[in-house]
Amino acid sequence: MRDNKKKVFLKTFGCQMNVRDSEVICGLLERQGYQISDDEDKADIVIFNTCSVRQHAEDKVWSAIGRVKAKIIGIVGCMATNYRQAIFDKAPEVDFVVGTSDIAKIPLIIAEIEKHKDSFLAKKIYETDSDHREDEIYHTGFHLDKEHAFVVVSEGCENYCAYCVVPYVRGRLRSRPYSDILAEIKEDIDAGITKITLLGQNVNMYNYKEVNFIELLKLVNSVNGLKEFSFITTHPKDTTAKLFQAMNDADKLKKYLHLPVQSGSNRILKLMNRGYTREFYLDLVENYRKIVKNGTLTTDIIVGFPTETKEDFQDTYELVNNVGFDAAYIFKYSVRPHTQAASLSDDVDKKEKERRHSLILELQKRISLKKR
Repeated sequence: MRDNKKKVFLKTFGCQMNVRDSEVICGLLERQGYQISDDEDKADIVIFNTCSVRQHAEDKVWSAIGRVKAKIIGIVGCMATNYRQAIFDKAPEVDFVVGTSDIAKIPLIIAEIEKHKDSFLAKKIYETDSDHREDEIYHTGFHLDKEHAFVVVSEGCENYCAYCVVPYVRGRLRSRPYSDILAEIKEDIDAGITKITLLGQNVNMYNYKEVNFIELLKLVNSVNGLKEFSFITTHPKDTTAKLFQAMNDADKLKKYLHLPVQSGSNRILKLMNRGYTREFYLDLVENYRKIVKNGTLTTDIIVGFPTETKEDFQDTYELVNNVGFDAAYIFKYSVRPHTQAASLSDDVDKKEKERRHSLILELQKRISLKKR
């Protein structure tokens, strides 16, 4: 253990998966004697856990780097894997860059940088090439919330939706052994945490040996001491009535489904490589509401995807109006490097994207108010 504890401030950008990764990093650093701080200005080390899903998320990181006063600055997560060494060119003040599968190395990397920071031997370090994580990193016991915990069931994704950078920055789908998932949940319960959320880029593709996602839900539901659990996120093409029945039958499982539709236009869905049609999605919604009584339903929507016409947008608007989601996360399309859509012309005008975004947002607000 270190005698003089250095303070680390870690800022998280993006989704719940990044929140869990940040907890993992904090737990690993605490084990090595570092102190986790909530004051960036007093921190010796500042780490940004980044997101590359949208341009706006990356812009916030670049802006934040310039305001840091800490002696050591690190970039971890999706931007690290996406840009690698190029981060040092754009932000010379950054000392280390660590990819999504290399976070276990962060304590050793910081220690190495500290040795030489003020000497002519000072160097920058980047680690972005690992293709898997050791399960041990999930068992440090560090949680930001003392009543609720995120538990990762799978890492990566192999859907390759045309707009999405996730498979390129988090790798292909890897399901964790269900015995390790259950062990982590039991550790959380022993620590007094009785509510959990199962995490994955596409949870319903979980499959480890003889256990698929539906079987995993049954195993989790049977854990003694667990009071409530939920899961995110599902992909419509892999969602079935069997999942809905499992949701209905599991007494500890929240009756909540996040089912991203992205677009209501079949033409745009095909360009997005989503693997389903508008009609298929609407059929899923009908089955969900029949089987899971009073279940909550939320979604994601992208407006302004390349070549999206007024007619395509109207299809999305009508779908949102007809389905009546409890909530929706609505985004304007932005080009992501490495993705299939990056080869398409981003031809929907910025003002038109903003107009379409506002229209869907206002519609969803009206729907949500009616449901209260």
